[in-house]
Amino acid sequence: MTLPNSPLTLFKLNLTTLIFIIFLHMSSPIISLICRNFCNNIPINYPFGIDDGCGAPNFGRMLNCSATDLFFLTPSGSYKIQTIDYNKKTVVIFDPAMSTCSILQPHHDFIMTDIQSVTIPPSPDTVFVLMNCSIDSPVFNHYRSLCFNFSGHSCDELYGGCTSFKLFHVLSNATPPCCFTRYDTVRFMSMNILDCTHYTSVYNVDGLIGVGPLDWLYGIKLTYGLPDLGCERCAKSGGTCGFDVETQGFVCICSTTNNATRDCGGAINEGKSYGAPSLLGLLVLFLRAILYL
Repeated sequence: MTLPNSPLTLFKLNLTTLIFIIFLHMSSPIISLICRNFCNNIPINYPFGIDDGCGAPNFGRMLNCSATDLFFLTPSGSYKIQTIDYNKKTVVIFDPAMSTCSILQPHHDFIMTDIQSVTIPPSPDTVFVLMNCSIDSPVFNHYRSLCFNFSGHSCDELYGGCTSFKLFHVLSNATPPCCFTRYDTVRFMSMNILDCTHYTSVYNVDGLIGVGPLDWLYGIKLTYGLPDLGCERCAKSGGTCGFDVETQGFVCICSTTNNATRDCGGAINEGKSYGAPSLLGLLVLFLRAILYL
């Protein structure tokens, strides 16, 4: 029997402590590769990611998870994500700086990067409403075709149906011009160029025929496609789809210690991969061997 304070016992304790410290030091950058799949109550699935190297590279650094909310990041600001529908491939965001039926706010440009405008643009059933525009605005002169009829609604109805928008009637003693338009209009022309003092945005407009402004769905619905990088094969093997932050190449994240270019390998059983043991597993086996010397 080994005495509690024998040299062998002290040696084993010191060696165990040393190995544990080394393990923590080595594993800290590896553990950071684990992809979180929830932000509060919103699931985070491919192609999105809230950690470096997770999701698809074209969607990298688009989302930010705070203690209470998930945000979509663009050059013009952070927009709270209301919902993500992975079946319909849509994301609904809200611009805190836009006007609504209950509040008027100075005009604010909604700006996306070129990559975002291609990979996750506002959906066709999202309408941007330019309000209190000048008669000299480009959309009422050279670019009249950019404005269209929105489900039978009019500027009169808009200004008369919302408490905040009634102010435009009061100040001008008339109905100032407004324009229902698509994202491309505000993408290529700033609010200063458009010469409109306020804007709002509405989504799912196809279902708003005969619905008053008080009951419109205010926000911006984005739509995206799934890049075909082999994610389905990776997911079926038990891995998580990600990418190399340096090369931007696809990576199948299999565990905290093992990544692959295609899938996690090993025996696949009901979506789980049984491959090489993890670093933590090897450490446990090694410690057991030392303690039973």
